[in-house]
Amino acid sequence: MFDSGVGGLTIAAELLKELPGEKIIYFGDTANVPYGEKDEPQLIALADTITYFLVQKGVKAVVDACNSTSSVALDYLRERYALPIIGVIEPGVREALEKTKNGRIGVIATTATVMSRAHERTTRKLDPSVQVFGQACPKFVPLVEAGKISCKEAEAATREYLEPLMEREIDTLILGCTHYPFLSHLIKKFLGPEVSIVDPAVGTIKELKEILERNNMRNISLPSGFEEQEYYVSGDPALFKEVGGKLVGTSLGRIYQVPISVKIKKDRSAG
Repeated sequence: MFDSGVGGLTIAAELLKELPGEKIIYFGDTANVPYGEKDEPQLIALADTITYFLVQKGVKAVVDACNSTSSVALDYLRERYALPIIGVIEPGVREALEKTKNGRIGVIATTATVMSRAHERTTRKLDPSVQVFGQACPKFVPLVEAGKISCKEAEAATREYLEPLMEREIDTLILGCTHYPFLSHLIKKFLGPEVSIVDPAVGTIKELKEILERNNMRNISLPSGFEEQEYYVSGDPALFKEVGGKLVGTSLGRIYQVPISVKIKKDRSAG
């Protein structure tokens, strides 16, 4: 599983709940966060480099827990690597389509994800009658990475980003970045009970579970928690441990630092 930073821990939490016997190898690219302002070639290169690292670790499936890379790199990764690779865009859209009553769905995401129009394309493929309104939220990821999830700055950013979507009369909102569930208390407070909030973590892990069971890859063993998983970061391990532990409410255990190169080596083989 990989993400630009701590955001993917929201997906990891759902995995630990629904697939308790599985082990997670998590890569947080904290040296390059945020991903939201990077262009498509950069995002594909980063996703490829990290996926290659995870494949070398012997994983049986990869969850791209970053919406920015899921929106542009998923097809490339699936062509390149001979193992299941699950993204977070389509599971979130499917759940939003089940929940919307007026056919007006909002998506808050990074600039890169909004510009990719991935949620709109996926929605159009599944139900062309539904409208999707995207809102870039560039301040959110830095706030979460700093552990600032309940400050006045976070409240102001929430209002700034959600007001335009409320004017569009949305009745469903997709959290289009895995960092954003850590701000869900502010988002819910601003939107009120009339707007359904979709966290793609649920649908993403449901898809992973189905793939593992269909291919007889499911591991049934004693459940484990965050502390027993394996973590790698490209930036400061101590900062990731501190902020990640604060956000999930428990220790993350040992974290290893692995600097990464963003160059795609054409001679790599996923074996």
